[in-house]
Formats: sequence, structure tokens, C-alpha cells
Amino acid sequence: MSQLIVMKFGGTSMGSADRIRVAASITAGQAAKTPVAIVVSAMSKVTDLLLDTLRHAENGDRETVDKNVAALRDRHEAAARELLEGPNAVLEEIGAITAEFERIAQGILLLGDRPPRSVDEAIAVGERLTALMIAAYLTEKGTPAQAVNAAHAVVTDSVFGNATPVMEPTRAKSQALMAPLLAAGVVPVMTGFNGATAAGKPTTLGRGGSDFSASILAASLDAAELWIWTDVDGIMTADPRLVKDAKVLDEVTYAEAAELAYNGAKVLHPRTLAPLVEKKIPVWSKNSFRLDAPGTRIVPSLEEAPGARAVTSMANVALVSVEPVAGAISGTRVMARALDALDIVNAEVLTFSSSSYRQSFCFLVRKDELPVVLKSLQEALALEFEHGYVKPIDVNENVGLLAVVGEGMRGVAGLAGRVFTAVSREGISIIAIAQGSSELTINLVVAREGLERAVQAIHAECGLGA
Repeated sequence: MSQLIVMKFGGTSMGSADRIRVAASITAGQAAKTPVAIVVSAMSKVTDLLLDTLRHAENGDRETVDKNVAALRDRHEAAARELLEGPNAVLEEIGAITAEFERIAQGILLLGDRPPRSVDEAIAVGERLTALMIAAYLTEKGTPAQAVNAAHAVVTDSVFGNATPVMEPTRAKSQALMAPLLAAGVVPVMTGFNGATAAGKPTTLGRGGSDFSASILAASLDAAELWIWTDVDGIMTADPRLVKDAKVLDEVTYAEAAELAYNGAKVLHPRTLAPLVEKKIPVWSKNSFRLDAPGTRIVPSLEEAPGARAVTSMANVALVSVEPVAGAISGTRVMARALDALDIVNAEVLTFSSSSYRQSFCFLVRKDELPVVLKSLQEALALEFEHGYVKPIDVNENVGLLAVVGEGMRGVAGLAGRVFTAVSREGISIIAIAQGSSELTINLVVAREGLERAVQAIHAECGLGA
């Protein structure tokens, strides 16, 4: 399928009947030139609504569950009526899908518990509803389209809430399901974010997983390109809300884009690019609200990429420090046990730094993961804490992460020194530093109140502005 374009539309691009019309227009225009498959997110804020409903169900709050289910149904029925000249069949299907969600929520209400498998099945409802509506609208306007539930196309492991695709069976299923549609001139409209185990148990790919779904599909169908439509002009040198002269980058490498996403840039899901690397499928990041904006092209490599390319930051993080009491205990063993504890709860380690003598170490995690991280660490190191071999865990939530990213930083003498000097000139203390052996990224942990000023200082020092 060498001419196939896979396009993904995010939550804001699917956030209303008007935005769905724009997404459909983009799809139809491209489908007139080449084969197209699209992947859609839920309407903006719908996944939050679904999760909120399940939390209230677990707590026995029937009134809020009923109110939220009604809001879910009403929003999609209103969008369908606004979109479609003949909405009756779609309204009936919206009712059926909403009823599925309500059934799961009522089960959780009765149990007083949220089984992860049930949560994954329930929160995929948002994408199923948008796929249904845009497929019906495309077909009504003359571009045949069919909604496809990714649970029938994407095979994953059984880590509910943050599943990983198993690519060979996914490739086989995706091609068997979608190749006939594409051959018949039909646009497959696949739900983002969800999949299923080989046994058919529903899973999700983690928040923001629709980007990941699109790259999985593009790799499985050997697409020519992947276009990701968002509400920003492309990948920028910094967050424009923090840095006034931030500019859009014309091109970045897979590695640069992945590092920026991992360290807080809100353009791609961090895992998006992994399935594309082997096949070297290029990606475009485009703005569905400004179709004339050129966007950013993400490619395997660049001929010239001198110095730093961008700086990004993340505020909702916490620094966790672990310190053995004396050199008598193996710090390496404590470190290994701690990392194993993080792996057990599937926590994302944003940075990791250690000292040499006592082998104390610290790592950065997202604040919303902190409770499960601390619980897992306490259990894993219970013996060491009981005997006083390890000091009590220290947690600093008043910190922020910033990352300077660029393939061209490798071997550039003095660059790290300039970054540190720029931060120190602002009177901002650097709490921890991490840089991988690839020299692609320099990570700094700083006091939260200085985070924005540190980003601005580094952006200016590296000459990244427009």
C-alpha cells in the first residue's frame, strides 16, 4: 500500500460537529488523490467524563453516574443531528454504544470496584462514537467510509491501561480487515487508543494513545506517510505560552521528536514513533485549525542539525531520593530493587541520577504516579527500612523538569556549560542533572518556581527564537 496515507485526528479536531466536518473535508480531499485510512480520538473532554463516571460508580454515586451517562448520550446525539441529514441509524447506534458503557458503569456501581479490564472496555466508548459519526458523515457526503473498532485490528499484551502492541498479529489482523476496504475505495475509520489481547480482552494504550494507534496502523499497512492533525502548528522550539519568540521547526528527527514528547512537549504521544522506525515512514504534525500552516515533518535523520533544536518542560513531577545509610550495604542492590519496584507498577522514570560513594540516587516521576510508586518502594525495601539500612524516602514535589534536545548537540564543546550558566544567571538552583550517552538530551531538575524562567533563558542562550 505504497500510496496509503494514514491520518489521525485528535480530540480537539473531533471536538464538535464543525470540527468533524473539517476533519471529514481533509479526509475526503486526500481520498480523492490517494488511499486514506484515518484514526480518531474521542471528542475533547469525553475520556475525562468517562473516567469520572467510573470513579463515581466505584464510590456508589448513582446520581452522578446517571447524569454523566445522559451527558455522554446528549452530546453525541446533538453532534449527530447537526452533522447528518439522516441521523436516525447513527442515533440508534449511539444509544446502543452508550448503553454498553452504562452497563459497565452499573456493574462497577454494584461491585464498588473498578476492574482494569472493565475500565479499558468502558473508556474506549468515546472513540467508537466519533468513528461512527465521521464515517457516517463521510459516506453521506460521497466518500464511502466504515468505522472499525481497533479491538478487532490491534493485538496487544494484557497490561490493562497501558498495553503494548504485538506487531505481527496486529499486522495480519489489520491487513485482513482493512485491505479489502481500501481496495473497494472505502476509508477505514479506526478508533484510536484501544485494542485487545489475542484472547479478545479489551485493552487501552494509555492516555494520548490515539497517536500510538495511528503509527501502529501506518506500520501495519506499510503506509507512505502518517499525518497527525492537532490544534498546534507543528513541533516548536519551546512552548509558545512560555516563550514569545518560539518558532515551528520545519523538520525534526524521530529521536528528537520522541525525546521532546517524552519530556513534556504536547505534540505526540511518547511511544508514537517506535513502530515507524524500521520502515522509515515519515510523519507530519499538522494543525487542523490552520490548514495553511506548513507543519513539521518528522524523519529518520537530517543532514545538518547543529546544536540544540528545542527546549521543553514538565511541571507536574516529583523527585524521589533514596539513600543507603552507609557504604556497608550495596547501593547497587538497593537501586536494582527500587527500579524493579518501579517496573512492577509500570511507572515512567523521567530522569535518573546517582552518586558514586554511598550510591544514593534520585529519580523523577509524574505526580499522579507518586502514590503507587511510594507504596511499591516501601514494599520492595521493607527489610532495609526496618533495619535502618536505608534512610526514609525523601520526596520533593516543588520541582520541574526541563530538557534541551537536539541531535546536533553530540560533541559540541561547551554547550552544557552554556545551558547551566544561562540557568544560574537567573538565580535558579539546579537540583539534579541527567544526560544519556547519546548526548541527544540534557535533562535538568530545577525548583518549580524557576521552571519557566529557566526555559526562557536556555531558549535565548541557544539562539532558538524566530
